Parts: sequence; structure tokens; C-alpha cells
Amino acid sequence: MRWCLALLLCSFLAVINALSSSGSRLLVVLDESAEKSAYSTLWSDLEERGYDVTFETPKSNSLSLFQHGLGPNLTPKNVLDFMNQDGNIILALSGKSSTSSAISSLLLEFDIHLSNDRSAVVIDHFNYDTVSAAEKHDVLLLNRPEALRPDVKAFFDGEGVLALPRIAPQTLGNTSPLLSPVLHAPATAYAYNPKEEIPSAEDIEATGSQLNIVSALQSRNSARLTILGSVEALEDKWFSASVKAPGGKKIPTANREFAKQLTAWTFKETGVLKVDKIEHHLATDGEVSADDLNPKIYRIKNETVFNIELSEYAYDKWVPYEVPAGDELQLEFTMLSPFHRLALQPTKKTETSTIYSAKFVTPDQHGIFSFRVNYKRPFLTNIEEKHEVTVRHFAHDEYPRSWAISGGWVWIAGLWSVIGGFLAFVVVWLYSAPAADKTKKMQ
Repeated sequence: MRWCLALLLCSFLAVINALSSSGSRLLVVLDESAEKSAYSTLWSDLEERGYDVTFETPKSNSLSLFQHGLGPNLTPKNVLDFMNQDGNIILALSGKSSTSSAISSLLLEFDIHLSNDRSAVVIDHFNYDTVSAAEKHDVLLLNRPEALRPDVKAFFDGEGVLALPRIAPQTLGNTSPLLSPVLHAPATAYAYNPKEEIPSAEDIEATGSQLNIVSALQSRNSARLTILGSVEALEDKWFSASVKAPGGKKIPTANREFAKQLTAWTFKETGVLKVDKIEHHLATDGEVSADDLNPKIYRIKNETVFNIELSEYAYDKWVPYEVPAGDELQLEFTMLSPFHRLALQPTKKTETSTIYSAKFVTPDQHGIFSFRVNYKRPFLTNIEEKHEVTVRHFAHDEYPRSWAISGGWVWIAGLWSVIGGFLAFVVVWLYSAPAADKTKKMQ
């Protein structure tokens, strides 16, 4: 059974085996066991979705990320090894206490940078809760993030205001294409240590959209990492709180639904794609028998059909995956480079999947070719399929006869004219006697 890991550190740490695609085992590792009750609604929501929740502390000798024990210490190397084995991680930070050097080192492996001042929090004097942070302005009120891709619901679906207390600032580097920002800080926000005096402009490391509140990374093996800058946003009191922006009225928070969608995406309850079936065969007007499916050898200039069946997991069931408008699922028929790159079109839909198809003619080139589907999109698990086939030349009895090629008639006529002329010459030569010799023979 595969495991998933959720690290909710500084306040608590959790390890989860995702209900959707990896199982239902959940291990929550708390820095302090007394903090368990502050997140009781989160635990109960996870249990209602089918997770089997267990609690530990980081110093527990029984804590291990792997079945055969590579613990109990949650070192950055162990966490990376866990992700390399398809582990999924949530790391929640808190501005209430300084972030440890181990966490900073771990995040640097993913090109995620924390503030040099480990006690810094994100402050905004325009987007804050006037009820709980009237003086410090460290409880930010932000709208739910809009969908970065229209097909990805993940944790972007819905409306409402998020209350984010004491956010630990994070910034993303430019070297990893696998990182995706989910929720930026407002343009008027900046990182500030409330224990110090008001900083000058030169002392501020990052401001506005440079500061990330929620970031996501999906590795090449589809393991997921989510960084949440405010672990307190998951507390019970913020799930049921009413907040008030400057000049606004009191409204309830959307933290609870946001937490559900955040954990569901990270632990692969959403955004999980699966290839149910791949078939390829020669094009035919009738039904294709099982013996004709997925042949190992094709001939040049064969009309070929390729089908791939895709499903998407949505919390508790597989549903047909639909490629959104403006995007394409592509097939490559490639040797060293693609000879064909074709858009796969939906041709049929079953109860749990969508069948995408493409028809093409194999190139006039023999060799070892591959059907390749390489579909990698933010917030969706990667699809990378490769199926090799051989493409051969025409057999000696498969070439079209010369008289079936209209362009060859002139050559056929020329050939027979040469043959006819030669035969005529032979006949004339054989049946033409030489002229009689009229010279008298001398006695």
C-alpha cells in the first residue's frame, strides 16, 4: 500500500495515505499533543471522508515514513525519499513561532524560500480582519483563488473569504517549472517582524504578489507538495468565524471548504488521471476482433486508428475526463522525432471514462516507431505512455501491379513497343534471304 505524507509543521505535522488513489491511512504528527483539540473539525472532516486517523509526535520512536523503518526522524532526506516513492506532502507554516532550519533546508530543495527573518509574518493594512486584528493587521482577508485552469476544480472551486492569520512568508524561485503559485498576497502586503520596529523600505525582502501564501509542486512522478503559510487557518475557530474587512460588513469565512479542497488535491482525491486502456489497430469499416488489436508490426502507408481511454478521480469515484476548451490531448507517432503529432478527439464516453481517438497513415519510412501520449498539466497527475511498434516495407506481393497505376501506362506501352520492335526485327532478319550472287565462278 502506498503512503502519502502531510507535514503540517510548526503547529502540527500530518502523514496521510490518500483515500482516493492510495488508501485511507492517516498519520497526524503534532509538535505538541495538546494542539490536537484545536483542529478537531479538520480531523472529523477527514474521518468522514473515510480516513483512518492516527496521531504521533515527531520524537516518537514508532514514527516511520516507510514500512520497514527509515525513521523516526523526519529529516529533509527522509522526506525527499518519501516523495520519490510517491509520497504527498502538506507543509503548513506558522508565524507564531520561528521556522526551524530543517524546514528551511527542506523547502530549498524545492526552490521555495522562506524569509531570512524566521519570525516574520505577512502584514496588510488594507485587507485585514478588523475584529481579531484591529491593531496588528496580521489576519489577512483574501478572496478564494480563481481557477488557474478552467478544468481544475481542486481548491479553486467556490466563493467566499479566507481568513489567514499570521502568515509565514514564502517566495518561489525561477528554476523549477514544477512549482505553481496558488494564492498570492495582496499588492499592499509585506513581510514584517512584529517584535521589531517598523522597517525601512530597504529592509523589506518581498512585497505584494512576490509573497506566496499557498504554493503547490507536483513532481515528475506526480507526487504532490503543498505549502500553506498559515496553519492557524485550519483551526476550528476560523472554520466557523465571521470576519469584517475595513469598511465592510461581517461575513462567514470559507476556510473549512478551502481546507477540504486543499487536502483533497494534495492527497489525490482530485486531479488524478488514469489511463484505463490503450488500443491501436488498422482502420476498418467493421468491428475489430481481439486478435487484430495492438499488433506489433505495421506496414508503411497503413491507415491506423489509435484510442486512449481516460478517467479522472473526483473524491470517491472515477468519472470521464474531459479535455478543456483551448487545450489538446496529443498523440505523437515518433521514431527519433515525431512523424505525426495529432490532436486526439473524444469519440465515445462510458460511465467512468472518455475515449479519445485519432486516425492517420503510417509514414513511408520503415523502422521502430512509438505511439506516445505525453500529457502534463498543472494540478493534474502526469500521463506519459509509450508503446513501440515496427513499421515494415511492402512485401514483394503487396506492391500494386503496374497496370493498376495509370501513370505507368506510358512506360508499359514503351516497354511493349521495344519488345514488339525487337520481335519484328528478328522475324525480318530470320526470314529475309540474302541477295543472290550473280558473279560467275571462274573455271
